[in-house]
Amino acid sequence: MIDRRVFIGVLTGGLLAAPLAAGAQPAGIVPRIGVLLPAEPASPTEPDAAAFRQGLRELGYVDGQNVVVEYRHAHGKAELYAELVAQLVGLQVNVMVVGSAAATLAAKKVTQTVPIVMVGGGDPVGSRLVASFARPGGNVTGLVFEAAPDIYGKYVELLAEAVPRLSRITGIVDPRDRYNTTHWGAAELAAKRRGIVLQQVDVGRDDDVPKAFTRITDQRAGAVIVFSGPFLYVLRTQISDLALKNGLPTIVGYREGPDAGGLMSYGPSLSDLWRRAVTYVDRILKGANPGDLPIEQPTKFELVINLKTAKALGLTIPPSLLQRADQVIE
Repeated sequence: MIDRRVFIGVLTGGLLAAPLAAGAQPAGIVPRIGVLLPAEPASPTEPDAAAFRQGLRELGYVDGQNVVVEYRHAHGKAELYAELVAQLVGLQVNVMVVGSAAATLAAKKVTQTVPIVMVGGGDPVGSRLVASFARPGGNVTGLVFEAAPDIYGKYVELLAEAVPRLSRITGIVDPRDRYNTTHWGAAELAAKRRGIVLQQVDVGRDDDVPKAFTRITDQRAGAVIVFSGPFLYVLRTQISDLALKNGLPTIVGYREGPDAGGLMSYGPSLSDLWRRAVTYVDRILKGANPGDLPIEQPTKFELVINLKTAKALGLTIPPSLLQRADQVIE
C-alpha cells in the first residue's frame, strides 16, 4: 500500500530538505539509501535487488548497521513512479537509486536536490536528464542500459541466424515507452536488408499479452523480438511461456529473458549494472557531487542462449552461433 500521507508531507517541505551532495556522513549518522525498482518484488532473490545487495556487501555496507536501505517497487506501473519517489524523499534519503529512464525522469521532476543514481534507460542527454555523459550536471548520474539503437538490428541478425528460412518477425512493444519507438527503425532497417517483414504488436497492460500472441500467430510470425522496458521486463515469464506454447523463438536485451524460458538475449547484464550502481552510491555518500560523476555506458554485451528452449522449439542452433555465446543454458 502507498501511504499518501507521506506524499503530502513531501509536498509541504520534504522536497527541499535533502542536500544535492550528501557529503561525508557525520560520525554516528547512518546514511539512508532509497531504491526504486520498476519491477515487482517477485521473491527475495529478485535479480536487480539481489545484485544491488551484493554490491553493498562488496563495499562493506550492511543494511541495518552502517546503512539503511529503503526499497520501493512499482510492479511495472509507471504511473506509480512519482509517488514512490516522493515517499523516499519524505524519508530523507541521502541518495536514491532508480531503475529505468522513465522512473529517472519522474524522480528528477519530484526532486532536484536528492542525488539520483539511474540504472538502465536509454539516452539521458537526448531526454534532457543530464547535460552530457562526461559531466552530467544537476543531481542525476549512473549507468545506462541501452546501447545505440543499432543493437535492435543485431537482434534481427541473431534471429535470422538461429531460425531457418525466417521471413516474418513480430516486435512486442510497450507503446508508452519512448525508447521502444525510437529503436524500431534500427530493427526495421536490418529486417529489410534480410528481406524479412517486421510487424508490431503493442502490449501496454497485463491482459494484453494473450491477445498479443493471438495477433502474432495471425501475422504468421516466425520469431519475436521483445523490446526493452520495465513493463515488458515484468512480463518476461508470461511472454516466454506463451512464446514457447506457440512455438515462437524470442530474443530480448536482458539475460533474465532466457532464464525465464526465452530463446536468446543479447545485451549488457542488468544485474551487473545494479551491482555496480553501489560504487556511485559509495562515492556520493563520501561527498562526491553526482553532477561531476560521468555516466557509464555499456561496453560489454553478452549473448545467452537457452538450449532447452531451442530443443523444445525443434530448433538446431548453428555451432557457429553457440561458439559465440557467452553462456548456454542446458
